[in-house]
Amino acid sequence: MAISRKIEGFMSKSSWIRRMFEDGMKLKEKYGAENVFDFSLGNPNVDPPDRFRELLQEIAGECTPGAHMYMPNAGYEQTRGEIAAHLSGEHSVSLSPEHVIMTCGAGGALNVVFKTLLDPGDEVIISKPFFVEYTFYVDNHGGVPVLVTTHEDFSLNLDAIESAITEKTKVILINSPNNPTGKVYDEKSIKGLSLLIARKERELGKEIYLVSDEPYSTIAYDEIRVPSILKACKNSLLVTSYSKSLSVPGERIGYIAIGPEVSDIGRLIGGITLSNRILGFVNAPALMQRIVGRMQGIYVDVDHYRRKRDLLCEGLWAAGYEFERPDGAFYLFPRTPIDDDVEFVRALQEKNILVVPGTGFGGPGHIRIAYCVDDSTIINSMDGFEAVMKKYKKS
Repeated sequence: MAISRKIEGFMSKSSWIRRMFEDGMKLKEKYGAENVFDFSLGNPNVDPPDRFRELLQEIAGECTPGAHMYMPNAGYEQTRGEIAAHLSGEHSVSLSPEHVIMTCGAGGALNVVFKTLLDPGDEVIISKPFFVEYTFYVDNHGGVPVLVTTHEDFSLNLDAIESAITEKTKVILINSPNNPTGKVYDEKSIKGLSLLIARKERELGKEIYLVSDEPYSTIAYDEIRVPSILKACKNSLLVTSYSKSLSVPGERIGYIAIGPEVSDIGRLIGGITLSNRILGFVNAPALMQRIVGRMQGIYVDVDHYRRKRDLLCEGLWAAGYEFERPDGAFYLFPRTPIDDDVEFVRALQEKNILVVPGTGFGGPGHIRIAYCVDDSTIINSMDGFEAVMKKYKKS
């Protein structure tokens, strides 16, 4: 065998998202792109803000000596300072440039965090449903993912989290707004989780880190705000990217923000900075760092996604689907009328509708619909969604 047994096993259960995306490419070749309704991939279809394009042209045109050389592994100090100043105001905490490490997207950031924190066998608690790559990231660094349930409405189940905490627990990983459910964990839940962590740290005599993956934090609806973990929890790290907030997922730019009261913060900052290098990221993309530092407080227009959410929810509700209305992000996670969500996905595929089975996210009996698509895709897919629901409700 040319590849490792571990990767062979991972391939057999690899991302349903990409699998459905690849199926979609074949369907589009066969039927034409306009006749295929692809909700499989969370790839933003909203253009970046005009200011991003202006800065891209301006900065790319500058002839600054050394503009393309290596910089410190943590990133440009000016960029980190601009981000730290913005976060300090947003989260009501005091951050300096040293608290921010620029990364190759949120995925790179999570791998850097786990590389820094985890010893072999350390456990990472993850609430289901969850982003499909989390378990791979944890495994990359010798950790053990421990999956716990959420409540019926996908809110955090603090009892389940408490029951899962052991002497091996090193990290509790949350994702808000959540992919795939769109759930925002409210302030009461975050405060309760922070108090739980503090109590367990005292009982076990060790640090437990709260890591929050927040690439969708600027995409929240109905005046909902994402609570600050940096303010709520002492040993907290915020991981994010500009992929969704600026609609630039291909540019792979993000950062880690370290809570100002984290235990032994100097060593943690040093470890994260070293891990950024030794994992092969070296540093975040230089051009993007210079742009995003000057983009603080500027985001894509959330109204575009709010309109799409409402359009999709109204259509699916009328067609008989049951779901929790998402608080943020751009995903809907409806229940399927049968236990076998993969079968239901295949039935939708026969109508040229591409969605992802909830099984892939640790949420069987659901489907994930990524509504970061043209309005016409949502509107023209409704007949197919309705026909499939009718088929299974009759049976």
